[in-house]
Amino acid sequence: MYSSDASDGYPKKPGASAPPQPPVEGIPVQPMNQSYANYGAPNNPVPPAGLHARPINNVPWSSGLFSCFDDIPTCCLSCWCPCITFGRIAEIADHGSVSCPVHGAIYTVIALLTGCACCYSCIFRTKMRQQYQLQEDPCNDCLVHCCCECCALTQEYRELQRRGFDMSIGYHMNMERQNRGIPMAPVPPGGMMR
Repeated sequence: MYSSDASDGYPKKPGASAPPQPPVEGIPVQPMNQSYANYGAPNNPVPPAGLHARPINNVPWSSGLFSCFDDIPTCCLSCWCPCITFGRIAEIADHGSVSCPVHGAIYTVIALLTGCACCYSCIFRTKMRQQYQLQEDPCNDCLVHCCCECCALTQEYRELQRRGFDMSIGYHMNMERQNRGIPMAPVPPGGMMR
């Protein structure tokens, strides 16, 4: 009366449908084939679909870490009110998902309670570096912020300014300006040179 399926060993009712399969997630795995084996050969210079190299973070910063005094107003803002500088940087790095005052308040609370707001700010340096494929220079992001918080914030602020952001108006206003046709200033290849 019941048919048996060899895959699960349980009898099936006649006319019963198979249970729905769960949705497939992730990246499909393709078997190794001839096109992969010949990738890079003179007659096959283009990688097969789905095979992409990760971008290498090798774009130099537009200014050095210790070029703080090239921009005295930003240097003073970073020394006396790092929460404002950080809030503006973090809002741009987060694409406006959290506002400048909220980031600045979190930074201030962490600084007052632990004295280590650099642990929070280094996260956004890493985000910014990944977005713009910047070099991890002169050392690890956490070390840069732990040893030279003011210089790191000033460098990040200048980098975003030189990429065309008006830091005082926030992420959403910058995007609105760009959508209205006011172009953002491009950074010359190789960074800014004097």
